[in-house]
Amino acid sequence: MIVNTYVAMVLASCAAYVAHAFSPPYSTIGTTQSNTARRLLHDPAVDLPEYDETCIPGPRWHCPKNMEICSQTGITLSRFMMETTRMNPELKEIESIFISLQTAVKAISNLVRTSSLKGNTGLEGGGGAINIQGEEQKKLDVMSNDVLKSALRWNGRLATIASEEEDAPVDAVLRDSRGNPVYSSDVVVDQEGRYVAVFDPLDGSSNIDAGIPVGTIFGIFERKDEECSLDFDNEEAERRCLQDTLQPGKNLVAAGYALYSSATSMVFTLGCGVNGFTLDEKIGEFVLTHENIKIPNRGKIYSFNEANRWDWDEPLQKYITDIQQGLGETKTKYSSRYIGSMVADVHRTLQYGGIFGYPADKKSPDGKLRLLYEAAPMSFLCEQAGGLAISGKNRILDIPPTNVHQRVPCILGSIDDVKELRRYYRASTDPNLAARCEARLKGRLTLIVNE
Repeated sequence: MIVNTYVAMVLASCAAYVAHAFSPPYSTIGTTQSNTARRLLHDPAVDLPEYDETCIPGPRWHCPKNMEICSQTGITLSRFMMETTRMNPELKEIESIFISLQTAVKAISNLVRTSSLKGNTGLEGGGGAINIQGEEQKKLDVMSNDVLKSALRWNGRLATIASEEEDAPVDAVLRDSRGNPVYSSDVVVDQEGRYVAVFDPLDGSSNIDAGIPVGTIFGIFERKDEECSLDFDNEEAERRCLQDTLQPGKNLVAAGYALYSSATSMVFTLGCGVNGFTLDEKIGEFVLTHENIKIPNRGKIYSFNEANRWDWDEPLQKYITDIQQGLGETKTKYSSRYIGSMVADVHRTLQYGGIFGYPADKKSPDGKLRLLYEAAPMSFLCEQAGGLAISGKNRILDIPPTNVHQRVPCILGSIDDVKELRRYYRASTDPNLAARCEARLKGRLTLIVNE
């Protein structure tokens, strides 16, 4: 019976199933998953078929291409967004959000570059300041969070903001003394925000004092129909705001990252490919330098923290051993490159190909990266560049978050490399591994081992 259901789905429901399981997020917004696909995804007795990128539909929006280049300024991010809005009028509010985002990124870039000169390195409050993750906060964590939160709140296009550094979502609609929404001290607007922003303000901040590249990760969802006004004395109001925020990655409208390194880069997708911009400090603008980024189908680099190797899932241990020895599908020995800052590692992987991972281990069976504002945005970006992103057996963009700070294993990179690793996971007969993978798709949290 299970086989018959599976065959019928492959033959008659390829488009409907892949739209849920393997297509870019834009193809699933406002759609209903078929009963057949739902049973397959949640029935542990049925294994999922291989990714089939040939069934993925086209982009939801049109992005500008082959634009005329100004010899003095190039193609700026501001111009790119204006061209995008001209082609897609429904993205007018997204353009406004990106104006705020790029201003925040410029400010954070300056904070990072001058942190040692201005005494902004080290721990917040001299140590002892702990965020919701149980991690000690760096001074720049707090400052970057404030910069992003302020820039996005005053934008007037966002309903809710969720950050790694906040205990709970923040109401992004500022109001006057009468409760009317405002976006500045003297202007009242007649519409509340349509979108929800999630972000990690300073990824890799534990490396900041050593001058290692760090970054900002962001994602933008469309809010649901329910009105959200955060009043944490009102449990029902809090629930509605959480529902706005707790959406699977397949619902993302836009996602990207900023990299603060030898140059400041801003790489993002609107669901129609990936483009990279570099900050030209002479004119103070982000300029298009990496158009329509495509990750190579295969790479020769793996990027994992091998100090945890013997605590990983057995399929991952076998895969890494094989590619190190040249026993993988390509019969090529892979090289190891690991920075320890997700944005920097993913940026390199997008350019050169290969596979990056922050996997589950015995100490953290559900991984360490946050699903909502780290794994999901980066997975969306990677898939838009032609790569794949999984948690082991599952596609990350299909995993429904159960709380704002939920963690998840994250493995992403070149399509053929990730497919190869996934076959190791598919071959595993470990019942505990299968149970964890199934639990994530059902939106259940597994027990985190006490550190």
